[in-house]
Amino acid sequence: MTDLDPTRPKWPQIAAKITERIDQGVDGYTPGCLITSRMIEDEFSVAKVTAAKVFTELRGKKLVRTEFGMGSYVTDPSER
Repeated sequence: MTDLDPTRPKWPQIAAKITERIDQGVDGYTPGCLITSRMIEDEFSVAKVTAAKVFTELRGKKLVRTEFGMGSYVTDPSER
């Protein structure tokens, strides 16, 4: 589990951590890699609704694309 500041909302902190991983291409966050809600829920010990907010933020930044019925994938930098 990653440490989060308990005085701030969790989802922006998680989105920032995942954004950093995607930008650096580390920890399995390379273009084309699948990211699931369950991964976020388990790693950060958060509810589904929190993971959904993280995905909304990542999609808004075009860091992931969601293919309904398939999952969410890290985008290539050229797609951003």
